[in-house]
Amino acid sequence: MSPLDAVLARLRDVQGWMTDAQAARLYAAAGRVPAGGRIVEIGSYHGRSTAVLASNAPEGAEVVAIDPHAGNDRGPQQWEGTAAEGEADHAAFLATLAANGVQDRVRHVRRPSQEALGDVPGPIDVLYVDGAHRYAPASADIAGWGARVVPGGTLLIHDAFSSVGVTLAILRLLAPGSRFRYAGRSGSLAEYRRQDLAAAARIRNAAAQLGALPWFARNLLVKAAIVCRVPAVARALGHRSGPWPY
Repeated sequence: MSPLDAVLARLRDVQGWMTDAQAARLYAAAGRVPAGGRIVEIGSYHGRSTAVLASNAPEGAEVVAIDPHAGNDRGPQQWEGTAAEGEADHAAFLATLAANGVQDRVRHVRRPSQEALGDVPGPIDVLYVDGAHRYAPASADIAGWGARVVPGGTLLIHDAFSSVGVTLAILRLLAPGSRFRYAGRSGSLAEYRRQDLAAAARIRNAAAQLGALPWFARNLLVKAAIVCRVPAVARALGHRSGPWPY
């Protein structure tokens, strides 16, 4: 069993939205961080992705998990919640870190991401954005935190080309931009590398991202079918498992 497989085995019963292929992307990105570097995660929920990132971070790297655990923006169709739900999420998050032996490697900032900018000064080698999925907060996370990613660093965004708000933020900030090269995706987890792009490269980069729009349209139809309780339509569109495509 590989080290990643061992981590995934410990996470099987932990609630969250991360496929094995997505975990592999996160794990690989963490492994590229230099000694003394920094990983920042926005949106930790019960700690599945946090454990994956921290498990492969090099010795001496800082792993920062930003999540207010306030009970809101907890997951698909869970935009509003209670303080009690937030406390339960926080307890589950700490339990996941402890079960994976990474509790001493992770600094948890229990604040909304835009309020936490001052709590994490300096450059970022890997930024994983999986916070609030509405357009405004997703845009603020990509723009505000993304500006700190070092040249050659990695930006990963969950629910890309799946959530409307996140996808609109990507199309406005990243698809036409010149600072991040699209490196592909695993499901809805999109990966970018911080790299200055010349004009021709920008066109190719934008085209690569626009190429995901048919998959985005399919996801919207799957979600509509789920909300309308017509699972046969979701299955016909290729949705086989789980309550929501990710």
